[in-house]
Amino acid sequence: MPAPDAPLTGAPVPGPARPSRLDPAIAAKLRRTPDGLVAAVVRAHDTGEVLMVAWMDDEALHRTLTTGRATYWSRSRGEYWVKGATSGNHQYVRSVALDCDGDALLVSVEQVGAACHTGQRTCFFTELPVSSPEATP
Repeated sequence: MPAPDAPLTGAPVPGPARPSRLDPAIAAKLRRTPDGLVAAVVRAHDTGEVLMVAWMDDEALHRTLTTGRATYWSRSRGEYWVKGATSGNHQYVRSVALDCDGDALLVSVEQVGAACHTGQRTCFFTELPVSSPEATP
């Protein structure tokens, strides 16, 4: 098997068909997209602030759980990436939770530097206008 940080490339596929060292008991709980991915919502462990959303396949989740470093699947580059490996804006994982449907992960991290590739602390810095109905008594 490759080392935990060894690059693997190629499109991820659903389920265990893609080589992964993820615990089979955890893998069985995941509901993946047709591309074999699960959404990962990333938040700051100390404030709960949502920092970003990324994608993981089984191997990215395995690497995240076993190294304590947030590892994702880049859909645009078609490869794994460890947050901060090139930017220096690291994410040290404090906890990972699976939602009730098994189709999303909540990754709590200690964020060092900006989480967003734009240099912003969070990727959610663009507020949109919301019209809300009047409250009824």
